Amino acid sequence: MALRTRTLRRVVVTGLGALTPVGNSVAQTWDGMVNGRSGIASITLFNANEDWGVRFAGEVRGFDFSTILDGREMRRFDRFAMLALAAATEAATDSGFDFQSGDPYRHGVAIGSGIGGIGTIESGVIQMTTTGNRKIGPFTVPRLMVNAGAGQVSIRFNLRGANIATATACATGSHAIGSAFHLIQRGDADIMLAGGAEAAVTPLCIGAFAAMKALSTRNDAPTQASRPFDKDRDGFVLSEGAAVIVLEEHDHAVKRGAHIYAELLGFGSSGDAFHIAAPEEQGAGAHRAMVNALADAEVNADRVGYINAHGTSTPLGDAAEVAAVKRLFGAHASKLAMSSTKSVTGHALGAAGGIESIATIMALERQVLPPTVNLETPSDGFDLNFVANTAQESPITVAINNSFGFGGHNTSLVFARASD
Repeated sequence: MALRTRTLRRVVVTGLGALTPVGNSVAQTWDGMVNGRSGIASITLFNANEDWGVRFAGEVRGFDFSTILDGREMRRFDRFAMLALAAATEAATDSGFDFQSGDPYRHGVAIGSGIGGIGTIESGVIQMTTTGNRKIGPFTVPRLMVNAGAGQVSIRFNLRGANIATATACATGSHAIGSAFHLIQRGDADIMLAGGAEAAVTPLCIGAFAAMKALSTRNDAPTQASRPFDKDRDGFVLSEGAAVIVLEEHDHAVKRGAHIYAELLGFGSSGDAFHIAAPEEQGAGAHRAMVNALADAEVNADRVGYINAHGTSTPLGDAAEVAAVKRLFGAHASKLAMSSTKSVTGHALGAAGGIESIATIMALERQVLPPTVNLETPSDGFDLNFVANTAQESPITVAINNSFGFGGHNTSLVFARASD
């Protein structure tokens, strides 16, 4: 029996949507990133009083969810799923594609979350312990599921093809985008909504990450707390948000006259097999993910002009990523630029890969590199161009987005400037 062969198809980005601590749209988010405007401030989503060791985070503020959901629907959604639907709605509208047309079995969704409906879980436990199990709400399970965001987006846009929800901690959003990319590339879908959503600024998550000593404790200077690559970094800043991109088969997009933001060339992943919450010192897993992504893209390392780093502002994580980049790119490492937009957005966990993919895509389209703010003195050996504090214009054609997560999950996406 002859083996079936497939010609890999080109995949392009035709729509963008985002809600982040620096903006309630892609335009606002990009403006905040480029201008280094921090979205980190005191927590308002719960009462983080003086008893809390960490009292600040990155929150999505001022978005009117009634523009996408009526009151009855809101009761059925956890906050993370509302964020997912809002970002997907912006992305779908931006794409100009009518998702009610064509074959719905060729349209799909891949939207993940690192933690899912943690707010629903926390409130459900409180409800059960104070009033008894008979008072648990009937929508508790549909709200708390990690796949609730993907499921609700599928329903809203009649997406009857692949319906995927990844959950790989901070690599989640990138894993979702990579999965959608490969489905379109091999011919199993024509168009996909892909990304991540997270709403983990909750008492349990702030308390738990603080107990791990993972969070910055700069309560007196929250806008300066996220400082990737700086020698005085002391942990990440927890944030929330959502970002969704529309991935589409190239000819499908061209035929309908879609605006093409960028082309997605490759996706790579790896596992550390080292520690549940810490990277291997030399970034072996991060290195392998980038190697795999470049191989998948069939792109030589010296073509990469920009890396949107995972760059969480943790001592171990930043060091491992820098080591991996220097190992992979060698002499070319001094010629490329690498910045961390988490310096203004904070770390949105499962949404980070989607948010930072949009930053990478916009950098390619606008030929502007968003800065790493709060970078005053890089750590010893951190001798790369981190786009410190001020955006830089740069004629880049190929860029990488890195995302690494607890559990040893590593992902890299290779994007290219739009071309014929």
